[in-house]
Amino acid sequence: MKGWEKILVLLGRIFLCQIFLVSGINKILHFGQTQQYMASFGMPATGLFALGAIVFEIVGALSILLGYKGRFGALLLIIFLIPTSLIFHTNFSDRLQLIMFMKNLAILGGLVEIAARGTGPLSIDSLQSS
Repeated sequence: MKGWEKILVLLGRIFLCQIFLVSGINKILHFGQTQQYMASFGMPATGLFALGAIVFEIVGALSILLGYKGRFGALLLIIFLIPTSLIFHTNFSDRLQLIMFMKNLAILGGLVEIAARGTGPLSIDSLQSS
């Protein structure tokens, strides 16, 4: 892989992970509001699910960002993203929710790519295998 391609792979990981890091941090900072939002969709045990979402988002995103066990991190985010999309973004009569669902599908595509190929040469995993 050429030098500029390595940089592009790293940039892709950074761009892909930022949404999960920001979302996870916002859930920590606004935990009660997160629970209220989840409850408005009829979810039970919102404290447990909110805590789980925080862990999946932050651990998964950091794993991919650093390139440490990135395939596992991608799997965590895939496991998080599928039910999130199906619970919160299926009101397709609302154009914004349709866009959010399609955005999640696009992100899912990037995560599947990382799950299949790994995080690339500029990663902790790559350094450990050399």
